[in-house]
Amino acid sequence: MKNDNLKNQYRVNEQIRAREVRIVGDDIESVVMPLQKALSLAEEKELDLVEISPTAVPPVCRLIEYSKFLYQLKKRAKEQKAKQVKIDVKEIRFGPQTDDHDYNFKLKHAISFLKDGDKVKAYVFFKGRSILFKEQGEVLLLRFANDLEEYGKLDMMPVLEGKRMTIMMSPKKAQAPKKVKPEQKPASETKSE
Repeated sequence: MKNDNLKNQYRVNEQIRAREVRIVGDDIESVVMPLQKALSLAEEKELDLVEISPTAVPPVCRLIEYSKFLYQLKKRAKEQKAKQVKIDVKEIRFGPQTDDHDYNFKLKHAISFLKDGDKVKAYVFFKGRSILFKEQGEVLLLRFANDLEEYGKLDMMPVLEGKRMTIMMSPKKAQAPKKVKPEQKPASETKSE
């Protein structure tokens, strides 16, 4: 299925509809010529004429084996996908009256998430009448952000959305760890046993 999408994306040889085309290739300088001449040149070199830029005036075509061209596209797409950095968002939920022990437990998890390079979305969920404690929720989230200041930066201040008050934190850029020089032992501490 994926190959069909690539194959139908580019026009090849007789599928090209332009009168004139610009030819580019590995051993050819950029030249504008009529389509029939370009097709005969491709046939002569036993290559395919592939339209790589149909919107250009005149359209740009390349002399290359079509299967090789598709392989290069797939390879390039795979390399780009490998270079992408995926950032996960981890959520941490609090209540408006979260105990210190629970708070510290969740803080420890948030620190590990930020060290791993994930974003942290912390929120206080207000049930029923607990919405009266909005100020406590805001104080809790600001304290949480302050405790994580060393590991991440605050993306947005606490925002109340319905029954949730939310903050987002991003990890700080990782700095190279400082190299610690091993201390040399004095000559008197060498093994003599």
